[in-house]
Amino acid sequence: MSSEAAILIDADTGQVLFEKNSNLKYAPASTTKILTALIVLDKCNLQEKVIVGKKPPYADGSKIYLLEGEELTVEQLLYALLLESANDAAEALAEHVAGSVENFSKMMNEYAKNLGCKNSNFINPHGLYDDNHYTTAYDMALIAKHAMQNEIFRTIVATKNYKIPPTNKQTETRYLNNHNKLLWNGGRYYYKYATGIKTGYTIKAKHTFVGSATKDNINLIAVVLKSPTAVYPDITKLFEFGFNSFKKEKILDKLVPVTYLNLDNGKALIPVVPSKDFYYLIKSSETKLPAQNIILNKNIKSVHKNEIVGKVELLLDGNIVDSIDLLATQDYKMNIIDTITKPNIQLAKKNYLKFIYPVMALFLIRGFYRKYKRKKGLS
Repeated sequence: MSSEAAILIDADTGQVLFEKNSNLKYAPASTTKILTALIVLDKCNLQEKVIVGKKPPYADGSKIYLLEGEELTVEQLLYALLLESANDAAEALAEHVAGSVENFSKMMNEYAKNLGCKNSNFINPHGLYDDNHYTTAYDMALIAKHAMQNEIFRTIVATKNYKIPPTNKQTETRYLNNHNKLLWNGGRYYYKYATGIKTGYTIKAKHTFVGSATKDNINLIAVVLKSPTAVYPDITKLFEFGFNSFKKEKILDKLVPVTYLNLDNGKALIPVVPSKDFYYLIKSSETKLPAQNIILNKNIKSVHKNEIVGKVELLLDGNIVDSIDLLATQDYKMNIIDTITKPNIQLAKKNYLKFIYPVMALFLIRGFYRKYKRKKGLS
C-alpha cells in the first residue's frame, strides 16, 4: 500500500476492519469538503438562495468561477462542492451559513468533536493546505460514516454529472463532472460496487481519498491519506479485502426478545426487544462476537408498548461497539385495586386491634368486678 495512512470500516457500525497509521495527523486536502457539506445539510434548506460575496470568487485552486452578487441555491453549490470540488463554492456556503470562513471553521471543529474526532483541526471549508489544518484517517472515516447516513449527501456523491443553469450573473450553463473515477463505467479505475465519496489533492497533502462501496448488504468506507500516486488501486484493494474476508452476522433481531421485564412481583413478564437489528462483520477465520450488556431502567411499575425501558451495549474487548435502546413489547399496568386494597387491609387490621384491645380489657375488668361482688356477698 503506497498511502501513508489508511483505514477500512463498516459504514453501519464503525467497526474497524483494517488500519495503517490511522491515528496519525495528515492534511486532508479536499476530503475536508465532506464535513463542509454535512454542516450545510444540517443548517440549510436545499432551495435556499445564496448570494455570493466578495471573497469566494478569489478562492485559490479548483473552482466554478462564481461571481460577486451571483445567486445560486444551496443545492447547486453542494453539487459544485462535492463533484467539481469547487473551493469558491465552499467559501460561498461557509459565508452563507456562518457569516465568514473563520466562524464556519469553528463550527467544523465543534461538529467534528461531537462526532468523536479527537485528532483533527479545520481552519477552512475547502482543504487548501495549512499547517494547522489536519485530520486522521480514523477521524475522516467517522465524518464520512455520519455523512453517508444522510440521503441527500449519498445522492450527491453518487452522481456522475450535474448542470447549473444560467444565473443572474452567468449566462452560460455550468457542467459539473464527478472527479471520483471509481464511479465512471468503462474507465481504468471503475469499481462496480462504488457509491461515492470524495477525492482530494494538494502538493503537500498528496493524493487523499474517502470512498464508499456496497456489496451483499455490506457497506464499507475506506480512507487513504498522503498517497504519492493515484489512490484508486489502494482503495480497491481495501474494498476487496473487506468484501472477501468478512461475512455479515445478525447479532440482535428486533423481533427477538433479549430479556424480560419482571413486573408486579412476578405477576407479569414483559418481553423486551432491541429497537433495531444489529449486524456485525465477522472475519472468516474468527468466531469472536460482541458481548451483550443489558441495562434496564430501575423502578419500572407500568409500561406501554414500544416504550424505551433500557438499553443493550455491544462490547468487544471492553469497548462499546454500539448501544441500542430496548423496547417493551406490550402494555402493562399494575392492578390499582391491589395496590390500594392491600395496604388498607393492613391499616384496617391495625385499627381493629386498636379498638378491640380496650373493649376486651373493659369486659375483663367488668368480669373481675362482678366476681368480686359475688364473693363479698357470700361472706
